[in-house]
Amino acid sequence: MFPFMIQTIESCWYFGDFFCNVYMSSAPTLCTASIITLSFISVDRYYAVCQPLLYRSKISVNVVLIMILICWSISVILGFGMIFLKLNILGVEEFYYNHVVCEGGCIFFMSGMSITVFSVISFYLPGIIMLCVYLKIFLVARKQFRSIQNAGCVNSVKKSNTSQTKATKTLAIVMWVFLCFTTPFFVFNIINPFISYSIPPKFIVTLIWLAYLNSTVNPMIYAFFYSWFRKAFKLLTSGNIFIFGISDTTLFTE
Repeated sequence: MFPFMIQTIESCWYFGDFFCNVYMSSAPTLCTASIITLSFISVDRYYAVCQPLLYRSKISVNVVLIMILICWSISVILGFGMIFLKLNILGVEEFYYNHVVCEGGCIFFMSGMSITVFSVISFYLPGIIMLCVYLKIFLVARKQFRSIQNAGCVNSVKKSNTSQTKATKTLAIVMWVFLCFTTPFFVFNIINPFISYSIPPKFIVTLIWLAYLNSTVNPMIYAFFYSWFRKAFKLLTSGNIFIFGISDTTLFTE
């Protein structure tokens, strides 16, 4: 975000061609990692809410490590591979070198094919996974609440109702914020190559900043609603991450 801020204000690039490629690679890498992480968190929530008895066996330390490896492998391959192998301009090389690239500039340009593949992998597919999983969680929570209510457990119903209301509100806020902040960029960005890049660059820049803001808001949402997130953050900042990784798996079952 810092080099992008300088570029937005100055309209020029002062850091050389190599760092330009690193900068253009890191942006899609980090955004993809952020979105895929959210989708993996939704899977974690699914087992915690819908299959709590299987949670410890399904979401083990090894499984979490595999999730992290998959997340960052896909993100790095997609981000750095696309830029350094020049796959982002595949099929439109002549147009790019004749009309886009310029001395002293650092323009993140993508062809219609590359933006489609990138958007599907980094946004649409993880987004669909999140929507489906959270919808399943919501339906299961409602079913569990009705079952308890039919059984006549008044105290359990009251407690379950409070938990269900909080869970529903949290899931709704997470998904609403995610879709509101990121969808505009990915919608207009995937349309732009097919309408001869007629969308004003300043408008695209605004949408990029809006998408970045989603990553700023997410930790606030999780910290506010989830006690396991606050506990994990305290362990991380206190230097007890080894203990957290080995023994404190109960954090994610709340």
